[in-house]
Amino acid sequence: MDLNSDLGEGFGAWKMGDDEAVLDIVTSANVACGFHAGDPSVMRHVCELAADRDVAIGAHVGYHDLAGFGRRALDIAPEDLANEVLYQIGALDAFARAAGSRVTYVKPHGALYNTAAADPEQAAAIVEGLRRYDPALALLCLPDSEMQREAEKAGVVAYAEAFADRAYTAEGRLVSRKQPGAVLHEPDAVAERAVAMATGGGVVTADGGKLDLRPDSLCVHGDTPGAVELARRIRDGLADAGVPLAAFTG
Repeated sequence: MDLNSDLGEGFGAWKMGDDEAVLDIVTSANVACGFHAGDPSVMRHVCELAADRDVAIGAHVGYHDLAGFGRRALDIAPEDLANEVLYQIGALDAFARAAGSRVTYVKPHGALYNTAAADPEQAAAIVEGLRRYDPALALLCLPDSEMQREAEKAGVVAYAEAFADRAYTAEGRLVSRKQPGAVLHEPDAVAERAVAMATGGGVVTADGGKLDLRPDSLCVHGDTPGAVELARRIRDGLADAGVPLAAFTG
């Protein structure tokens, strides 16, 4: 099982999360590429930290929306979106290679992730941007989503992701952050949820139902309060359950 986190989300003088501490725990790092967060100095620093720890580096591509942290849906033409995805992957891969590593996968961020899960045009644009850079890159996305289907049609390997610290709808989508209880903070509950996801026990939805997600990777958000403790508890819980940890692109 892979454990990933969204990192490199500071910008200029603004710091977001404890990237160094989280990178001591996770196996894959989704690094912001300067569109929703991050800047050249942040990208370089996080890539160097990840490379030093043999943590896989993924391009965390988003809408061009620094002010909204990429959590506002934008009306963007598919061709433009594909170009923006290509641009972001290339920028991050430059820093990854300078650090002695490389980008091995792509994961959309925030509103782009949620929109492309249901919108085939946006999903296809993400996949096209990925393919234009390197068709061997993997895509990390929600299972049974338009992103997964578009990747499969294009011959791109897609890996299924589940969120240990987010609530789910009955349809397998993430509960909007505007709703109470959308983000989970209690370490024991999050760790127990992660182990259940990883071992086929499923996850309880916001309405009390159950989903069988069968993920290849588990995510804990780097900007969630207490993210370091959550990630550590998840890793310990997986180890106690006998679940080996390794990057899904390894």
